[in-house]
Amino acid sequence: MSLTGNRTESTRRNRWAGLLVSLSLIAAACGTNQGGQASPGAEGTGTGGTSPGAASPDAASPGGGGGASGQLTAWAMGNEGVLLGDFVDRYTEENPDAQVNVTPVDWGIARDRLLTAIGGNQTPDVSQMGTDMMGEFIETGALAPLAADIDGSRFFEGAFNTGVTPDGIAYSVPWYVETRVLYYRTDIAEEAGITEPPANWDQLKAMAVALQDQGGAEWGISLGTMNWQEYLPFLWSNGGDVMTDGEFTLNSPAAVEALEFYDSFFEEGLSPNQVPEGFDITPAFVQGSHPMFFSGPWHLGLIAEAGGDGFEDKWAIAPMPAAPGGDTGVSFVGGGNLVVYTDSEEPDLAWDFVRWMTQPETQLAWYEEATVLPSDRSAWDDPALADDPNVQVFGDQLENTRAQPAIPTWAEVASAINDQLERVTVGDQDAQGGAEAMQQEAQSIGTE
Repeated sequence: MSLTGNRTESTRRNRWAGLLVSLSLIAAACGTNQGGQASPGAEGTGTGGTSPGAASPDAASPGGGGGASGQLTAWAMGNEGVLLGDFVDRYTEENPDAQVNVTPVDWGIARDRLLTAIGGNQTPDVSQMGTDMMGEFIETGALAPLAADIDGSRFFEGAFNTGVTPDGIAYSVPWYVETRVLYYRTDIAEEAGITEPPANWDQLKAMAVALQDQGGAEWGISLGTMNWQEYLPFLWSNGGDVMTDGEFTLNSPAAVEALEFYDSFFEEGLSPNQVPEGFDITPAFVQGSHPMFFSGPWHLGLIAEAGGDGFEDKWAIAPMPAAPGGDTGVSFVGGGNLVVYTDSEEPDLAWDFVRWMTQPETQLAWYEEATVLPSDRSAWDDPALADDPNVQVFGDQLENTRAQPAIPTWAEVASAINDQLERVTVGDQDAQGGAEAMQQEAQSIGTE
């Protein structure tokens, strides 16, 4: 694979720079990289038990046919909530007898507000939901199972599975998606004698060493000391998983090996294990002290903005490196889902709206509006995405992604993983002991 430069035109750079507005809001939705770089926030398959790889036999058109009627309440979070209020006018133009009332909700209070609404039987008809919230809210019984005519195979499998329980029942549709890839400085790599991005773990380690030793960077790579979203891709890429057949497997041989490799970057002084308060990876990347890190699409705009004119040829992105013996690396998938509530007085209208929001044409319009990536695979054939090489790197990676299991206790399990990850990367705990501790704490927390 040859280097893919970030030769974006000014209009494209301006589009991605728009993510600066919503970065903190998206970050709250999908998790936070506590290892020094900002980042936004299941096993099982199927649409109500149907595999997402196979279309439902009675699959209907995506929605928005013009005959919908009634009043609908929808809650959306962060920047999406602000933008959606005007965007839904397109739906009501197609459906003059329908009305959609959008309530923006700050991500910082979204969980509590939704739980309060559920407890008081005052839920909206439809809402956005962070992918890492799905398990907890499915457990409340407030979410309606996915309508049988929605074909899950249209969506990236990893994203679709964020709303699928271990027993195979789906409760959400992916609205927009994000995943993580490798950002790296091509100019520093070339100074170190490297002209291609790392395709596997050995090359990733060799590149980190070279960037530091021959490239003159302070660090070879920046990894999170307590960031499960950054560690789990190494676990998944190595053939391991958080859970298998309903049981935690955080101490499997594959997990121990992945944790040992992850920790080696800290043990060898290639990644900092202490991060100053308020540290921002973007200026550090532009300055060259931290020439490699993993992150999502929001950093395309942040780096373009911070680097300014002439910096576009000094960096690139590449897919997650594969583990030894593997062909591709597996990355984390996040984003936002759409759910319908069991208390909705307009369930048919609610599902029609969800279908319309996730049809390719609407997804492309929403991409133009909010600069978030479509969850429907077919939307990626549009030139707006297909002609942007950086966006296509994310599209390719989205074909190889996974997410946390959709269990109601995930927040507690994730916290336990982070605690033990820090004991390994910052403390003196070895990988075997760290993996065993992760397993014991997860089993103690359970899945209910």
